Amino acid sequence: MSDLLAGKTAVITGGAQGIGLAIAKRFVDEGANVVLGDMNDDAVAAAAAGIGGDVAIGVGCDVTSSDDIAKLLKASVDRFGTLDVMVNNAGITRDATMRKMTEEQFDQVMNVHLKGTWLGTKLAAEIMREQGSGAIVNMSSISGKVGNFGQTNYSAAKAGIVALSKAAAKEVAAKGIRINAIQPGLIRTPMTEAMPEQAWESKMAEIPMGRAGEPDEIAKVAVFLASDLSSYMTGTVLEVTGGRYM
Repeated sequence: MSDLLAGKTAVITGGAQGIGLAIAKRFVDEGANVVLGDMNDDAVAAAAAGIGGDVAIGVGCDVTSSDDIAKLLKASVDRFGTLDVMVNNAGITRDATMRKMTEEQFDQVMNVHLKGTWLGTKLAAEIMREQGSGAIVNMSSISGKVGNFGQTNYSAAKAGIVALSKAAAKEVAAKGIRINAIQPGLIRTPMTEAMPEQAWESKMAEIPMGRAGEPDEIAKVAVFLASDLSSYMTGTVLEVTGGRYM
């Protein structure tokens, strides 16, 4: 613990489990207060309680709803007095080959990942403008760089998050707001561990470091981008992949 985020408040979407929860825990270890948003009201309340009620709260939030995002951000300001960091992490998968993928499956993934990240970035930046500072961290994926079989929806959304982050970073840099993105590779989460073993092994074979990443290894990079350690970085994309797709 080094207090890199002492006195800061961070909002994290998709915060009830996996990478989002790991980021929340690491942020708290670094001195931050955290507001977790998640579709699952009970799970996000339990996650926040597990971290500690004095430094964490959970709020039910559908990231495709601007009203829900506004409510989530308001909860941060009301409870802790500020909004210093926004992590747009919420995501879903609806994998299928393009031939079999339905329009609904395409739209669901684009709405949660791309529209959700846009709303979170837009509304957080509006609050951060007023205080003249802030850091936004958007969660892309290595799938947004290379394109994954069976993920025309997910790969397109994750590539879009990169371009969105760069465009938005140009718009708000003069206001003291930094926006950067992370592209995780194969990270050991409940979502990835549900993969068929053959799919897991084929991905493992592509990783020079020979192992999957852990959620906390993404969280540590999120701390870097959220803190003053990255004070002269905006519009960047950091790959955290064990060397996959170099």
